[in-house]
Amino acid sequence: MTTTLDTAAQRVRNTEISLAQAVNRALRDAMTADDKVVVFGEDVGVLGGVFRVTDGLTRDFGEQRCFDSPLAEAGIMGTAIGMAMYGFRPVVEMQFDAFAYPAFEQIASHLAKMRNRTRGTLPLPVVVRVPYGGGIGGVEHHSDSSEGYFAATPGLHVVTPATVSDAYTLLRAAIESDDPVIFMEPKRLYWSKDVLETSGPAIGTAAVRRQGTDATLIAYGPTVSTALEAADAAAAEGFDLEVVDLRSIVPFDDETVCESVRKTGRAVVIHEAAGFGGTGAEIAARVSERCFHWLEAPVRRVTGFDIPYPPPKLERHHLPSVDRILDVVASLQWEDR
Repeated sequence: MTTTLDTAAQRVRNTEISLAQAVNRALRDAMTADDKVVVFGEDVGVLGGVFRVTDGLTRDFGEQRCFDSPLAEAGIMGTAIGMAMYGFRPVVEMQFDAFAYPAFEQIASHLAKMRNRTRGTLPLPVVVRVPYGGGIGGVEHHSDSSEGYFAATPGLHVVTPATVSDAYTLLRAAIESDDPVIFMEPKRLYWSKDVLETSGPAIGTAAVRRQGTDATLIAYGPTVSTALEAADAAAAEGFDLEVVDLRSIVPFDDETVCESVRKTGRAVVIHEAAGFGGTGAEIAARVSERCFHWLEAPVRRVTGFDIPYPPPKLERHHLPSVDRILDVVASLQWEDR
């Protein structure tokens, strides 16, 4: 027998929410589950953040649990480290990607190293939320893709969701982790909507978003939707492309990625950050080392250009696009085409 309560619960489950709302829900549920979870950063309190991701948290949990900080990223990070040493689970927001750079010394020297420095006796369960990437018409210092800096710092986990459900489940997993997690939020996907599924993967697990046989597109965060769009467009040209969403950059899911590439024999890595020294170079190296005898062509990359982020009117030329991806796919040594 179906009750009114069952019907209401089903309606909630079937309601689409935005990725920003999924992050808010994850924070809210984590704060409800554990009173040691605290949220702070620039304008995250009464305002609810510049993207309204923390909207309502101060109202519902009070100023001791969600509060505004001074405009001092190094101070935010240092405070979070100190609070974690005394048993809290801080979740801090860097208002924009490039705003995190003043905090990087604290992150690299202390957040990433404390557990190792103390031989495991002092973990730092800190989550650093970083809205990142372009596609919103933002100017310099508001559109960087800084994941490579964090991924190259041993001791940090680096994750980035591309779907509403992953935004929720990965953030809940990050908050529960005893290791520090850099949680990269693709800001141009904040307004994307889907039905929320609250059960999901552990950190370090990639997902095959589209099955294919001809080549593998490897993407994460904001470029996953671009890769899926490119795969759909490629089908009209006779290419059957598989799309792998990394979800987690560190730890890296070699098993899922390599299983896909060994099946298709070709790989293209896609990200918004500059190509030189970027995360894609590490991914290409890992794939080449592990899949060498299965590769029909060199691993290729489609990335942002090796320049500072351009002005808003030019960003469409800088960001990986469907056309750029298709051009690279067409160059992958197709002897039978």
